Amino acid sequence: MRWIKPDLKSSLLGLLHGGEVTPSSLEKRTESIRQLMLNELGEFGEKHYPKIALRVRYAQDAQGLWYARGDVMAVLSAMQGETIARQKVSGITKMFDGLLPGSLGSRRSSLTS
Repeated sequence: MRWIKPDLKSSLLGLLHGGEVTPSSLEKRTESIRQLMLNELGEFGEKHYPKIALRVRYAQDAQGLWYARGDVMAVLSAMQGETIARQKVSGITKMFDGLLPGSLGSRRSSLTS
């Protein structure tokens, strides 16, 4: 038995975003995040870091993609440098607004000013 029923979860997320969040819209947003992550990895990332690419490609939901961000950050840092990687992952992180429980949201870092 699930603690929060999908309809209740959708309606709660809808209240946060000011509109109803349907399962299809959640799926579309999740897929757009997945595609962006794979695009950022590119052919080079998929070839040299296949496990990370597979983790992103086959993540079951937004939470799976959320946890893959760290690996994507590491790959992008190796490929393009940390500054660029931070900027790209920051853009990806913003796309998760309203998709995750509050406890999984990003926290303010003392490393950034």
